Amino acid sequence: MKINFGVKSLFLFLMLFILMANPVFAQRGRGRGRGRAKTRIIGLPITGKYRDPESDQYYRNTNGAKILTASHFDFEYVLGHKVAFLCVARGSPRPQITWYKDGGEIFQHLYMHIHEWYIGEDKVKSKIEIDPATQQDAGVYECTADNMYAIDRRSFKTDFAINFD
Repeated sequence: MKINFGVKSLFLFLMLFILMANPVFAQRGRGRGRGRAKTRIIGLPITGKYRDPESDQYYRNTNGAKILTASHFDFEYVLGHKVAFLCVARGSPRPQITWYKDGGEIFQHLYMHIHEWYIGEDKVKSKIEIDPATQQDAGVYECTADNMYAIDRRSFKTDFAINFD
């Protein structure tokens, strides 16, 4: 029995063989398991340390902003009632908290108030209050804490419910 490969078939076969034999292309993606991948990113050291000590010290700094407490991920509010969202962060220097809704920064207005308290030298607490809540207040909110060493974010989704008394 004679097998006749065309030029295209032979070329595709050779390309597939070359790609599979090259370790850069042969690395596997994320599988079903929850374990860590067995392959590493080419170019980064196995140790996880940075090439120069200044970069290593900067990125591994324990004074980076960290959110300690934030509102729940999925929140349902009643139309016409008061809604409050909370975010507490720590870091040195003290982080700054910024609020976002659907990707845009939130600013205080007549029906939305943003309160902020400094706790000690390294902690900040921020709260948004919306009163009365309307349909337009539904969306994805994000609390972002940042200082010169790190940025930490928490997002949560809100939707409204209609309460029939």
